[in-house]
Amino acid sequence: METVLRGLSYEACLVYLDDIVIVGKEFNDHLINIRKVLTKLRYAGLKLSLSKCHFFRRKVKYLGHIVSSAGVQTDPDKTEAVKNWPRPKDVHELRSFIRICLHSS
Repeated sequence: METVLRGLSYEACLVYLDDIVIVGKEFNDHLINIRKVLTKLRYAGLKLSLSKCHFFRRKVKYLGHIVSSAGVQTDPDKTEAVKNWPRPKDVHELRSFIRICLHSS
């Protein structure tokens, strides 16, 4: 996807493996960015699965974050394990806690 969508900035779309989030500051910007992405996908001979597509969302969960007009925030569901982790009682439990913290981010 990085190669196919080369030239489009993060202000138009976010890409990770085969996931694409198309963004726009205003509705018309969003429509323009959708057209740009779809044009590049068509040119590359790629097809979308309509059942996996969601259009005109005001907020999306993406890679452990919530992307919206307010910006990017950490998805609260992803930090729940860290919040509810019991207080470590020894070095081994502390190491386990640190591992979960590093893998949650």
